[in-house]
Amino acid sequence: MSTVFGGDRQPFSSATLNDQPSPPQVLLHVLFEHAAGYALFAVKEVEEIGMLLPQVEESVLNIGKFNNVVKLAAFFPFKSAQAALENINAISEGVVHADLKLFLETNLPSGGKTKAMLGVADAKVGAALQEELQLSIQTGGVVAEIIRGVRLHFHSLVRGLTAQAASKAQLGLGHSYSRAKVKFNVNRADNMIIQSIALLDQLDKDINTFSMRVREWYGYHFPELIKIVADNSTYCRVAKLIGNRKELSEENLEALEEVVMDSGKAQAILDASRSSMGMDISPIDLINIESFSSRVVALTAYRQQLQEYLRSKMTQVAPNLAALIGDVVGARLISHAGSLTNLAKYPASTVQILGAEKALFRALKTRGNTPKYGLIFHSTFIGRAAAKNKGRISRYLANKCTIASRIDCFSEVPTSVFGDKLRDQVEERLVFYETGEAPRKNVDVMKEAVKEAGEVAEEMKKKLEKKEKKRLKKKRKLEALSTAEGEDEEVTPKKVKTNGDASSQENGEAEVPVKKKKKKQQAEEEVMVKEEVEEVATDNGVETTTPLKKKKKKKQQEEAVAAPEIKEEEDGAVSENGVEATPAKKKKKKVKVEPEEETAEPVAEPVSEKKKKKKAKKEPDEA
Repeated sequence: MSTVFGGDRQPFSSATLNDQPSPPQVLLHVLFEHAAGYALFAVKEVEEIGMLLPQVEESVLNIGKFNNVVKLAAFFPFKSAQAALENINAISEGVVHADLKLFLETNLPSGGKTKAMLGVADAKVGAALQEELQLSIQTGGVVAEIIRGVRLHFHSLVRGLTAQAASKAQLGLGHSYSRAKVKFNVNRADNMIIQSIALLDQLDKDINTFSMRVREWYGYHFPELIKIVADNSTYCRVAKLIGNRKELSEENLEALEEVVMDSGKAQAILDASRSSMGMDISPIDLINIESFSSRVVALTAYRQQLQEYLRSKMTQVAPNLAALIGDVVGARLISHAGSLTNLAKYPASTVQILGAEKALFRALKTRGNTPKYGLIFHSTFIGRAAAKNKGRISRYLANKCTIASRIDCFSEVPTSVFGDKLRDQVEERLVFYETGEAPRKNVDVMKEAVKEAGEVAEEMKKKLEKKEKKRLKKKRKLEALSTAEGEDEEVTPKKVKTNGDASSQENGEAEVPVKKKKKKQQAEEEVMVKEEVEEVATDNGVETTTPLKKKKKKKQQEEAVAAPEIKEEEDGAVSENGVEATPAKKKKKKVKVEPEEETAEPVAEPVSEKKKKKKAKKEPDEA
């Protein structure tokens, strides 16, 4: 072999193989980002990766087979929802977060005989990790299939994580991430302005069309009214009020004056109705005309409400633009641009001809003069300027509109201070074009505006703090009231039912509930009635006994046994004295104390039946 390859070459043997160091073993680890935390999975040896792809594709759906391909090496749960949001924002921007860096440095094998290769889903994140940690990164191929399987079986691969908990974590993080990306603000709802101005334009067209229809319809009956009342809305209200012109009289003059707001016009309408050359109209036609007039009047009223709504929305969303150029023109600019943000991105030259695109392209095509203004022509400034200064003032106004829209778009506290100052500057510029009087410098005006805006912001902040304090105070009062009501319910005892239970009354057990004065007076009256009843009973020589609920049956049996003996005693008494005696039973039934009149007063001891029996036995012996 040495002769073939040259004399300088050494013979190839097993000894030389043993002397050479073996290459380090490469292990593939896959990084998976979940809403619950970071997970690192170890895959089989890197030499088998080429053979793994079909095997991984088959085992993705089967958790048993998938466990043979990957194994969880480490898991780093996020401490809070805010930490999860910060990490997911960093991943979406392709930045390595400190938590991810610490996690990989701690758990990836480094040095020795093993070398780690990290598989990631996003190539942007992989490039950042490679630059930050000097790692070999792999994306796509088998890594994508492994990540797909990990995403499917993640809750089974991580101990202590259920599918429900993983779903909740994903839902919460998705909401917070989307909210941070969208940055939704109620005060920047310029879509409402776009829809409002579109509806306002449509209402103007519809009201004009319907009013002309009412004029033509009612003009057959009362043609002279068209010349007297020029306003469409007023004409519809007058037509609804008059109805049949033949029925119009002096009594309706005051109502006509209220509608027309002019006594001369009201009198002219009355005079014209008496000598009108219009045709007669049937009641059915008159009903239809009145109904349609009512619809037009209602539409006019709704248009006024919509105008107020648009003014309020412009004050909230774009106060500076509204103060500078007006509510309607500012809303048209926002609508034509698509949003307030788009309008803020436009240069002043685009804002100047916004709305005059057809004229612009026609001029470019024919190589004629380009338009000087678009939608901003409807502002009052251009109409007040002289013909030679219209182009100059429109350019200046477009510049100020751009500044105002940018302030409105990016300011945190919406105020109209800058808009008022910009409007003053446009007014001064108009005066400068007419008289030559030099306006104030822009720097001085903006310094004043910044100072005033700061003061307004402080006032608004104080108002908000005051409102918050009031809200908290009200909340505390409500909580205190609710707790006090709960304590009152606990302290107030239940009402005692007087069902004739004499056992508790004999022992003198009486509850002490919290009662009002009226209840105390009622109790005292009941006690007085009870004493009177007892006095009456003692005067008649009858002892009142309180019936006992307990042992009633036993008492009835004893009374039944004692009844014949008492009867014999009574017979003996009659024979001796010759006078009929009242039986004992009747004496008992003479006075009955109702259980409702019973109170906690001490009651005389009841005479037991056994004592009565002994007494009855003694009396015949003595006789």
